[in-house]
Amino acid sequence: MPRCAWYVVAVLLLASISSNIDRQILSLLVVPIRRDLGLTLTQYGSLVGLPFAIFFSVMGLPIARAADRGNRRNIITGGIALWSLATAACALAGTFWRLLLARIGVGVGEAALQPPAASLLADYFPRDRLGGAMGVYSMGIFVGSGLAYFIGGWIVGLVSAQESWTLPLIGAIRPWQTVFAVVGAPGLVVAMLIAFTVREPARRGTARTGVPLAALTAYVRANAQTFTTLCFGFALSATVNYGIAAWLALFLVQKHGWAVSRAGMVQGSLTMTVGALGVVLGGRLADRLTRAGKVDAALRVGIIGSLGMLVSATAYPFAPTATIAVWWLVLVNFFAAFPWGAASAAAVEIVPAPMRAQSAALFLFVLNLISYALGPVAVAAITDHVFHRDSALPYSLAIVNVVGMSGAIALFVFGMPAYRRTFIARDRWISPV
Repeated sequence: MPRCAWYVVAVLLLASISSNIDRQILSLLVVPIRRDLGLTLTQYGSLVGLPFAIFFSVMGLPIARAADRGNRRNIITGGIALWSLATAACALAGTFWRLLLARIGVGVGEAALQPPAASLLADYFPRDRLGGAMGVYSMGIFVGSGLAYFIGGWIVGLVSAQESWTLPLIGAIRPWQTVFAVVGAPGLVVAMLIAFTVREPARRGTARTGVPLAALTAYVRANAQTFTTLCFGFALSATVNYGIAAWLALFLVQKHGWAVSRAGMVQGSLTMTVGALGVVLGGRLADRLTRAGKVDAALRVGIIGSLGMLVSATAYPFAPTATIAVWWLVLVNFFAAFPWGAASAAAVEIVPAPMRAQSAALFLFVLNLISYALGPVAVAAITDHVFHRDSALPYSLAIVNVVGMSGAIALFVFGMPAYRRTFIARDRWISPV
C-alpha cells in the first residue's frame, strides 16, 4: 500500500481526534459553565443533545452531495477550520444564545468531515484494505472522546481548587474558557496540513462525479433492507454506547463512591486506549473476512461486537467492587468500539462510487439522530418512570444494553442475504450489462 495513502489516514485521524474532542468537551464542563452563565438543565441539554445532533446530521446530507460532485479535500479543510474557530468562540460566549450559536458552528463544521473522508479513503484503498484503514481513522472517535473525558475530569478537579486565572493582556479567565481556546487551536493546524499536503485522488471505479438525487433515491429503495440493516442495526449499537457514556461517571460515583474527576479520568483512559485498540482490530478482522470472500464482513464484525457487549455491558453494573467493574469496563470499551471501522467502510462500499459520500451521510443521519435522542434518555426514563429511584441506574443500564444489542444482532443476522445481494446490484450499476 503506498505510503501516501497511510499518510492521508494519519492526517484524517488527527482531524477526527480534534473533532471528537471539540464535540464532547462541552458535556464534561457542565458544572462550571452552568454556574458562570446561569444556565438551566434544559438550556444545557440543548447545547449537548438533540439540537446539536440535528444540525450535525442534517447538514451532512447537502455537504455530502457536494463532496460527491466536487473536491473532497477542500470541503474537509473548510469544515475543520469552521469547527475549530467555533470551538474557540465558545470561550468568548457570555450568554446561552452565543454559546448555542457557537455550538451550531461546531456541528456544521464537523458535518463536513466523515462523509467526504470516508469517500476519500475508499479511493485511496482497495476494498480488502479499506476496513483496516477505516479502523485506524475511526480511532479518532475513541482517542478524541477519551481525551475529552480525561480533560473534563482534570478540569472538574481544577475548578474546585481555583476559580479563575489571570492572564496578561486578557485579565481574569475561567479554566473552562481556557479549555475551549486550547482544544480549538490544533484543528487549524490540521486544516492547513490537509490543504497543503493531501491530494484529491481519482475516483475509483468510475469517472463520474455525482449522480442525480432521483438515482440515489431509487438505489436506496431498491436496496431498502440492506440500508435498514446497516443504519438501524448500528444505530441500536450506538444508542447503547451513548447511554453508557452519558451515565457511566454517575454510576461510578453513586455505586462505588468515586469522585467525579476520578470517574472522568478512568473513563477517558479506557476509551482512548482499549477503545482505540478495539476499533483497529475490528477493521482488520473485516479485511480478513473480505479477503476470504465474505462480502458481509461488516455485519459479521457487528455481531461479534454486539455479543461481546451483551455479556460485558450487562455484567459491569452489578460488579460487587469498583475494581471488578473496571475490569468488565475494559471489555465494554473493546467491544463497543470493535465494529465501527467495518461499519464506516460498509457505508461507502454498499453504493456505487459516485454516491459514497451521500451514503455515508445517510448512515450518519440515521445513526446520530437515533443514538443521540435515545441513548442517554432511555437510561434516564427507565430509571425515573419504571423503577422510580436513582439507585436503580445499574438496572437501567443493563436493560438498555440487552434490548439494544439483541435488536442489533437480529437486524444483522436477518439482513445478511439482502446485504450480499446489494453488492451484485452495486456492481451492475457501475458496469451496466
